[in-house]
Amino acid sequence: MNHTEACIALNMIPQMGPVRLRKLLEVFGQPERVLGAARDKLAAVEGIGRELATGLARWEDHVDLPAELARMQQANVSAVTPADPLYPRMLGKIHDPPIVLYVWGELTEKDGHGIGIVGSRQISHYGTECAKKFGYQLAYAGLTVYSGLARGIDTAAHLGALAAKGRTVAVMGGGLSEIYPSENFALAEKIVAGNGALISEFSMTVQPDRQTFPMRNRIISGASYGVLVVEAGVKSGALHSANSAAEQGRTVFAVPGPIDRPGCIGSNRLIQQGAKLVMDAADILDDLPGLFAPADLPPASEPRPAPDNLSPEEKRVFESVGDRETHIDVVIRQSGLPTGTVSSTLFALELKRVVKQLPGKFFVKLS
Repeated sequence: MNHTEACIALNMIPQMGPVRLRKLLEVFGQPERVLGAARDKLAAVEGIGRELATGLARWEDHVDLPAELARMQQANVSAVTPADPLYPRMLGKIHDPPIVLYVWGELTEKDGHGIGIVGSRQISHYGTECAKKFGYQLAYAGLTVYSGLARGIDTAAHLGALAAKGRTVAVMGGGLSEIYPSENFALAEKIVAGNGALISEFSMTVQPDRQTFPMRNRIISGASYGVLVVEAGVKSGALHSANSAAEQGRTVFAVPGPIDRPGCIGSNRLIQQGAKLVMDAADILDDLPGLFAPADLPPASEPRPAPDNLSPEEKRVFESVGDRETHIDVVIRQSGLPTGTVSSTLFALELKRVVKQLPGKFFVKLS
């Protein structure tokens, strides 16, 4: 058994969390020695006790290591430990670093320079565009974008980083045998095939639940210089990531949102509590002196130009729609056209994929 295999086995032992593992390694030095230690010596370690020591001494009764290694090989998943140079540098400095990370894709030493981007699953068009913009700009500037592959902000952040042909790493809240959520499997494949990886501290078949997601969040923040909360309601799990970042001594950034939007209450309150308000990726890069040059930051993606074949009325309505949410009443007023004409023209523009209708009769230009 080699060092990595011993770490995988230890990680699979029931009730064996990262803090207990750290205490064991402080005493025994190497994971192989922990697995071969006598029960009495294991029980003497702070926080272990006789019951867990018994489980450790008889670990092969609980852990089918050959089967786990076979699952990894079949899924083309590798593993890194804190002793590996590819293990995210910042993550190794937290209080409870994972003893092993399962990796689908490829980690690089560049992933030691990262920013976490998190937010709610149920988001507005504003939140989506902000997450894409920050993901794009930060990845373009050379930072790895860490997020959780969840619906909403996470998905938009990964897509932005991929559009910039930069690095992005998705931290999973369960094992890599089954990607969650399932509708993001195609995105996972794009990350692995492009410039990034999916990682998890959980063995291959572990299902995500309410306990695993907070554990996942500490990895997103721990691997990063700081965490950016783009849009989060008052009960959003993204706030757990922000709390983890603060506990780990990382900087918390937040994008301000409309004060009357419930989905922005949590992120706005973070700003009230001391998170750094950011409006552009340069505001984040300013906190990383000597690493990146804000002057090299690309602009946000340019709005999609109107097709050449727009009629005069379509062009008039198109120019009355803003780059952000614009209510139909505003379009009617700015275009000076009758209500019926504006409604039918907006529908035609939707079919041509140059504008998009949002809930509440709001419209926005597509970028």
